[in-house]
Amino acid sequence: MSVLMSTLEEFEGHILDIGQAVIHEDLALGILVAVDGDKASPLQKALQANADNAGSTLRFSSVSEDKHKAWVDASGQSRFILTLLSAGDGSQPLHAVSTLTHHFGLNIDTVRRLTDRAAYPRRSATSRFCVEIRLRGENPDLDGLRAELMLSAEHLDFDFSLQHDTVFRRNRRLVAFDMDSTLITEEVIDELAARFGVGQQVAAITAQAMHGEIDFQESFSRRVALLKGMPESLLEDVARSVQLNAGARRLIRALQHFGYKTAVISGGFQYVGDHLQRALGIDYVYANALEVKEGVATGRVQGEIIDAQRKALLLREIAQAEGIALQQTIAIGDGANDLPMLSIAGLGVAFHAKPLVRESAQHAISNFGLDTVLYLIGFSDRDIDQALEHDR
Repeated sequence: MSVLMSTLEEFEGHILDIGQAVIHEDLALGILVAVDGDKASPLQKALQANADNAGSTLRFSSVSEDKHKAWVDASGQSRFILTLLSAGDGSQPLHAVSTLTHHFGLNIDTVRRLTDRAAYPRRSATSRFCVEIRLRGENPDLDGLRAELMLSAEHLDFDFSLQHDTVFRRNRRLVAFDMDSTLITEEVIDELAARFGVGQQVAAITAQAMHGEIDFQESFSRRVALLKGMPESLLEDVARSVQLNAGARRLIRALQHFGYKTAVISGGFQYVGDHLQRALGIDYVYANALEVKEGVATGRVQGEIIDAQRKALLLREIAQAEGIALQQTIAIGDGANDLPMLSIAGLGVAFHAKPLVRESAQHAISNFGLDTVLYLIGFSDRDIDQALEHDR
């Protein structure tokens, strides 16, 4: 680099663009230079001599003023970020993705690896390959591209996220989680019902709601009514026994290190949410408060039931209280009652969701743990490991 810059300076070459990449022991360096016509040939000879001395290969291409103007004009095109995550080797997913982006008129500007370098051959069953691809194009059919990407993802078992490359994408500040089957593996009301001996009755009501025969408010009220007389100790037992989904603790620790606010917005129970708040240091918890009197459940909830619309409203309220734009928020959920919240967030992620939710959400994680959300924000394994090491 020093020798090249010295030569360009000698012949009064003006750098218009520059890019460099190092893969293993190979260096690729490209420079776009403007130079006066009478100095072009001497500059080229001097650069070639430098390359020969270094044992490097040098290629020159002439760029006309018209081509340069077209290149400058293209810089105003819309820009996007496609994050691709696969298990093990990424050649098949990259083939599928690059074919589709080309078909939909998008150019690949850069590719950046987010996962750590891996030894060959890959032997770990938990190995991941993640790259961040920056794209550029004029008015692409994003809905069509997402639909085709989803078909390829289902066939090849990879996850992807396609986002607009905006200042908000690089400046998220709040992450809100659904609780049951998202932050934790369990559906708490099912766990309580099973331990209280009303599991089948609760499951029957849940099935009615899933078939659209009753709405969430009625479904939830009827299921809670079946818990009347349940000892409060069962709530404590379930709260202590819930398991975090894979990657949840790593994600939350990293978010807290990077200064993000975190929230649980759930149609589940506040009692369990409070337990998670104490264990994980979550900033906000909003869930349904099961009414308990004299140590037993009354079969009612206190206050307004948190349904799909209320979840979205609470996300807005938290963002407003923190002085955060909605575009700076991330919402993560698995069910249909999470869709309104996912749709208004700057980044809405369907996590191991049913097909309808996965297709309706803009972004989905289906094959990996919650910590892969960090890749969608743009953090690399190195960033994450440094953050977690710092907090030990």
